[in-house]
Amino acid sequence: MATKLRLQRHGRKGRPIYTIVATDSRSKRDGKYIENLGQYNPNTNPATIDLDFERALDWILKGAVPSDTVLAILKHKGVMMKKHLLMGVLKGALTNEQAESRFEEWSADKSNRIDAKIETLNSSAKEVKDARMKAESAVNEARAAAIIAKNTPEPVAEEVVAEEAVAELTEEAPVAVAELAEEAPAAEAMEEAPVAVEVTEDVVAEITEEAPVAVEVTEEAVAEITEEAPAADATEEAPAADATEEAPAADATAE
Repeated sequence: MATKLRLQRHGRKGRPIYTIVATDSRSKRDGKYIENLGQYNPNTNPATIDLDFERALDWILKGAVPSDTVLAILKHKGVMMKKHLLMGVLKGALTNEQAESRFEEWSADKSNRIDAKIETLNSSAKEVKDARMKAESAVNEARAAAIIAKNTPEPVAEEVVAEEAVAELTEEAPVAVAELAEEAPAAEAMEEAPVAVEVTEDVVAEITEEAPVAVEVTEEAVAEITEEAPAADATEEAPAADATEEAPAADATAE
């Protein structure tokens, strides 16, 4: 029966955890095993390895054949290095003291390299985390500034208000001028009309006394003169002319 050191898979989907076992090479991967030698968790960085060093070394010395992954684990933990030194002791190339001292030196160097790697990983992870936090802070600040700008009404400049007032006055000025222009002639006519009416009444009174027949004509002329509202001089001259033309008719009637 060939003994093999290999992994048995456990854990959930996407996050496996392996058990290092010594088992018969003919058994299934996750079937019966002879001995449990430790556990291997590849989900961490660096990977977590819990190995029974002495029992794994004993199985290797007895001729157990490791799988590729288990062989890498044994080299990482120093099992294969210890086997190499013990084989040198058996051949007489080294003493037990020399083999132990060399293994301790190798173990110390290996531990230092692992610690340096862990420190580098932690520092890089911290830098990445700080950069991500700064980026998130910048995004949050920009978002808060956008919200403040959206909720704050824009101030109206005094110049804009002044321009609007000037525009309103400019629009209203022509209308006011037009109204004044329309009202001015009417005011002048109203001022001049009473004078024309008074003069006309005096003339009509004189004509009525002298020529009663011409009263009707004179009243029509007065109406026309009142509607047209001519100047005072023109009003005074018009009735006089009418009276002059109509006076002979009055004399003829009397005769």
